[in-house]
Amino acid sequence: MKIQKSFKASHETGTLYLVGTPIGNLADMTYRAVDILSKVDVIAAEDTRNTGLLLKHYQIDTPQLSFHEHNAQERIPQLLQRLEEGQDVAQVSDAGLPSISDPGYDLVRAAIAAAIPVVPIPGPSAGITALIASGLAPQPHIFYGFLPRKASQQKAFFKEHLAYPETQIFYESPYRVAETLKNMQEVYGDRQLVLVRELTKIYEEFQRGKISEILSYLAETPAKGECLLIVEGAGEEPSSELNEEDLLLLVAERINAGAKTNQAVKEVAKLHGIPKSELYALYHQRENEKHG
Repeated sequence: MKIQKSFKASHETGTLYLVGTPIGNLADMTYRAVDILSKVDVIAAEDTRNTGLLLKHYQIDTPQLSFHEHNAQERIPQLLQRLEEGQDVAQVSDAGLPSISDPGYDLVRAAIAAAIPVVPIPGPSAGITALIASGLAPQPHIFYGFLPRKASQQKAFFKEHLAYPETQIFYESPYRVAETLKNMQEVYGDRQLVLVRELTKIYEEFQRGKISEILSYLAETPAKGECLLIVEGAGEEPSSELNEEDLLLLVAERINAGAKTNQAVKEVAKLHGIPKSELYALYHQRENEKHG
């Protein structure tokens, strides 16, 4: 196994710093982050306008280079060349930790492959920040980021994760949040949920309650600003019991995706806490009915 040290072993290459930035309140910037952004040779920013406001606030004059999903393939070789020439590069997203919802992951992999030191500079994380104040169990939890946009894909996702016991964390647009919650309620049932918006800003808000209660709130007070959804995990009994058709649909989806029948049945049975033999018998009964 190749072990890469997290400090600069020589002056042959620069260092890639992954710098966490505020998710709303500029005062959440760390001393170390300010120091790193002041000293590096260039800042690779998701949006140079947003990062420019942060740099101006802290009187940092380091030059920026745009780095986002639309120019990543062009930028990564350029950034690697700078690093290989000995320049230090800091990567930042619009808010929070880089590499979560931007192409930083690809840059990190490329830097590691080129034996360039990669150093994370901790900072705010919207998902974890919301979780610890949600009132829902912080451990275990799963962070998913943004959900699929189409209703059918959302429902399929929720069915896949129906029996997961972990608290689930999602990002969502204020324009889609109500429809997303309706799809979630259809599959999960009326679970406890926390809607978080404008985190760390003046109008920070936590709305706690059942999904139905949050939907009623949104009907009267449409959401504004970026939203997070913190959803309780499944208890010992599923919040919404799947019928035979739903279970067979999940099996069919796995088979269509390339899984063998036995594997698909085993996965669905395990996920939803039912005997594999029962689901296997049901599947073959329906198949025989189709072709009989």
